[in-house]
Amino acid sequence: MKISTQLDANMQYFSQVLRPDINFDVVYRVITVGGRNACLYFIDGFTKDDTLLRLMQAFVSVKPEAMPQTAHEFSKLCLPYGEVGMETDSDTVITQLLAGVPCMLVDGYDRCFTIDCRTYPARGVGEPEKDKVLRGSRDGFVETLVFNTALIRRRIRDPRMRMEIMGVGESSHTDIAICYMDGRVDTELLSKIKERLRRLHVDALTMNQESLAECIYPHKWYNPFPKFRFSERPDTAAASVLEGNIVILVDNSPAAMILPSSIFDIIEEADDYYFPPLTGTYLRLSRMVIFFLTLFLTPIWLLLMQNPGWIPDWLSFIQVTDEIHVALIFQLLILEFAIDGLRLAAVNTPSMLTTPLSVIAGIVLGEYSVKSGWFNSETMLYMAFVTIAGYSQTSFELGFALKFLRVMILLLTHFLNAWGFAIGTIISLSALVFNKTIAGKSYIYPLIPFSLKELKKRLFRNRLPFMEKTGGPQ
Repeated sequence: MKISTQLDANMQYFSQVLRPDINFDVVYRVITVGGRNACLYFIDGFTKDDTLLRLMQAFVSVKPEAMPQTAHEFSKLCLPYGEVGMETDSDTVITQLLAGVPCMLVDGYDRCFTIDCRTYPARGVGEPEKDKVLRGSRDGFVETLVFNTALIRRRIRDPRMRMEIMGVGESSHTDIAICYMDGRVDTELLSKIKERLRRLHVDALTMNQESLAECIYPHKWYNPFPKFRFSERPDTAAASVLEGNIVILVDNSPAAMILPSSIFDIIEEADDYYFPPLTGTYLRLSRMVIFFLTLFLTPIWLLLMQNPGWIPDWLSFIQVTDEIHVALIFQLLILEFAIDGLRLAAVNTPSMLTTPLSVIAGIVLGEYSVKSGWFNSETMLYMAFVTIAGYSQTSFELGFALKFLRVMILLLTHFLNAWGFAIGTIISLSALVFNKTIAGKSYIYPLIPFSLKELKKRLFRNRLPFMEKTGGPQ
């Protein structure tokens, strides 16, 4: 429906749709501007009260003889505010109003004036709990989209920086911002992402980025490795934009979705760049070594326990010395699930009880479980290392991918011995080698296709290139 020049007809339609008589937070105020009736609609809690007060004072001062004839002139002369727009479609007006934008209808004008003086409840931009760094910025994304885009814009003051916004969801109309650097981004991938977003027909993004990721890239469920990189750090998002990647921000979500992402991108952390090259290289290489240890440590140990003759003399201490009451494979599987149970319990435990319950859990699972005969001390040791090593990766998705593959290798090793370990290893490597990014490129580039120059950049943290400023007056 188009906005009518008759204020009464517009108010009647808005009352039928918005039902301010039922919705207490939908507020409307009938006022007089320059001798004409007007109606101001806004959502309580989404509007800056002091700004509305100043606008009301400005409307009172408008004289009837100074009232402009057109809506365009009215917006210039009688609306003393920066972010003012004009809409002709009533559905668009209602969508913006429910997003928090105050809307004003004036009798005689076939335009609705949108005054973007909204404000959202938001928490402080403190350091995220997951993506902590030893050195560097301590700010993080929040649940407000405008704040998140400002945190990136603060770091990239380049006119080529692009931030496009669109709405997704038939009911939620969730705002999504696509951030990229013009001239560096893969234009083909960018066009593909925009087209997929335009074709989305979902009721709401109930799970924020995860809902969006599943809609724009319905990849094979049996490959556990993540296709997207998520970060709650604006410095990481800004660096990704400068590298030519696409960053997608979703309103109500304190994380950025970075694509395309390979396995090397997901393993990287901000600490690699906040320390000198030697230290950054050490952190990066150690994280890659831990990546493989997390996957293969317990399966290799189980394989050696099933074949004691393969253990060299200098590794004889890894053998289980105590009597085994429960098969090693069941011990490992029980601990895999028990650790996940403890992780879920820690998430739902009140903060005031976290420390005492952690102590109790450590005592019960550490000492008494061994004495009871359920577990051997060697099994507890290796599973403790695998659990702690799993937290060296910032990506939860990558941690669970390694867990699923590790359990698969353990089961195959138990049933098929050495052949099972070999088959599990081949399947795990195939999941990496034959995987593709959302751009359709190799998931393990620069290994496949091989590029020595790019591989050195991925493995070793080099010094940042120094650019001399040239040109200008001599």
